[in-house]
Amino acid sequence: MSDIYVPGVKSRFGTDKLIEDLMKVERVPQQRVEKNVENLQTQKTYWQDLGRHIGSLRESARILFSFQNPFNDKVASSSDESVIGGLATREAKEQEYRFTVKQVAQADRFLSVPLSNDFKVEKGDYEFTIGEDKVIFNFRGATVKEFADALNRRGRDLVGASLISVEPGTKSLLIESKVSGDNKRLGFGGAAEKLAIEAGIIEQVQTSRRDINLEGGTLSVKAGNTASISLNPALQSAENLVLRFETATEIRSQEALEIPQPPPGPSIPSSGSLSYGGITIENEPSSAPLPVWTPPEPPKRVDDLNMISLKFTDGSSVMLPGMHDSQSFSSSQWRLSGIAGSGTIASIEINNRNTHRDMSIRNITVFDPDAPGGVKPRNAISTARDAIITMEGIEIRRPSNDISDLIPGVTVTARGVSDRPVTLGVSPDREGVKESIISLVGNYNRLMAEVNVLTRRDDTIVQELSYLSKEEQDELSKRQGVFSGDSTLTQFKSNLQRSASVPYPASTDQDLIMLAQIGISTDVRRSGAGGSYDPSRLRGYLEIDEKVLDHALETQLPVIQQLFGSDTDGDLIIDSGLAYSMDQLAKPYVETGGFITLKTGTIDSRISQDQRRIDTMERQLTAKETALKIQYGQMEGAYTRMERMQNSLDQFSRQNSPSNR
Repeated sequence: MSDIYVPGVKSRFGTDKLIEDLMKVERVPQQRVEKNVENLQTQKTYWQDLGRHIGSLRESARILFSFQNPFNDKVASSSDESVIGGLATREAKEQEYRFTVKQVAQADRFLSVPLSNDFKVEKGDYEFTIGEDKVIFNFRGATVKEFADALNRRGRDLVGASLISVEPGTKSLLIESKVSGDNKRLGFGGAAEKLAIEAGIIEQVQTSRRDINLEGGTLSVKAGNTASISLNPALQSAENLVLRFETATEIRSQEALEIPQPPPGPSIPSSGSLSYGGITIENEPSSAPLPVWTPPEPPKRVDDLNMISLKFTDGSSVMLPGMHDSQSFSSSQWRLSGIAGSGTIASIEINNRNTHRDMSIRNITVFDPDAPGGVKPRNAISTARDAIITMEGIEIRRPSNDISDLIPGVTVTARGVSDRPVTLGVSPDREGVKESIISLVGNYNRLMAEVNVLTRRDDTIVQELSYLSKEEQDELSKRQGVFSGDSTLTQFKSNLQRSASVPYPASTDQDLIMLAQIGISTDVRRSGAGGSYDPSRLRGYLEIDEKVLDHALETQLPVIQQLFGSDTDGDLIIDSGLAYSMDQLAKPYVETGGFITLKTGTIDSRISQDQRRIDTMERQLTAKETALKIQYGQMEGAYTRMERMQNSLDQFSRQNSPSNR
């Protein structure tokens, strides 16, 4: 069937195949240009990858000498992270502190009794107080889950709720404050109080609060004086009772102190006189010789903040811990059971033994912290309280476990109670420095491997990179020697190797310091010992002796910092060092308008030029193919006409032959 000719469908002489073969020959120049474009695009990709490796090296180098370099970073390390931790900033000073955590800060978290699944929360205005803050919202009435969702939406960062399956088939409502501290107690008002009582979250109790009234509201005790505040009736100490008051002190100046003056001496009456005949004769004045007055020595300065004690009905007394020395009133509180035991307090005694310090006291209150406002939680998961820690023997109280105003540049976090002291030390972030150095070495080696592959055709270069996967090695093998004639890359590699091997100045006892002195060199594993020849050590790769590096970081951190970046002329600008040198070497290659940009830009121009040639050739080839089709079509048409003429002649001859006459 293949030899059947259908006019208009199939060529009689196979002209399509002839045209296709002719066009293959004509397309050879175009294909050559297209192959060149493909090679140029591949080269552009290689240059871009090289630029990324140079950029990574520059970035890791700049980290080691920039203003935010890791040499100035600090870390806080604790001897027991479960007790106390810390977060140090760059402003922190290297020092050690001893802490004891007596109490961690907590927030109120109250749990209800188990509630049935059909428990409904009535509509109303629900009010929750957290210290002086309030959360008030109107609830339309629905299930306890919908109420918890509504409270979480309205409670913001103050109060929240959740449901817990304590017993099968029931849910318990947990309402919690999100703010810790003694002064951030969780309270209920309006419909919230009714719900809390109905759900068994709180219960009403007889209040034990007692305010000690002072005349004028404040009692001032001058330096050297005493005062007594009677408690009538006497106060019986109990397990949950807390004594709280506010105190302030004022330091007198030296001029304000009373200086003894000399005694005035005896009063001597007049000696009298005699008058006669208009003449008055005065008696000689009486005299009383006085001893020379010697002023007494000024009193010795006395500083004593232990001024307040509790006196019991049996006559005994106990001194309260020292008060805060502050011109503004500050609050202090103690659980009476820990100070008074089971004794009965008759009075609060103030003995100001100071010579230059006046004190004032106000707002004396005794209360049960677990039952504010006459209500008490039935099942308190935790109760609001301050964190109490001691630093170097000084007791500190804060409403949060994160304390940032204690040590400059350090946030101390109380995590657990401990009677034994825990050490919190601030030191340089040596691990951060080490990671930055390792990152620099890693980027250096990756760049060096890339340059070696692109500039040399030795297959062993790729095989030496054992840390690469098989796919990565195969990809690198395609790049071998692509830029073997590029002298710029060869020079860049030499300069990079030189920067890693030359010494740098150090403003310490050492005049110069080298990278090899901290355990980083091109042959650190052999450490100068004899061994077989290893050509990979001539490629310029760096190796790290981690033990030597760790020891150097521990003992020579300032010197290492100057190795990577130092200011040699005192203008506060880094102008020397390994990292600085690598940054300067990489800068002309990766900056805007740099070497890599110029290379890729040139390639883009050549690609655009070749693409225009391809487009022109494509138009020419299309025209050529069209012309061939027309020519061969005309040929087949002429042949068809000739064939028809021959058929006509043959028919005419047959008609006029003698046999047909």
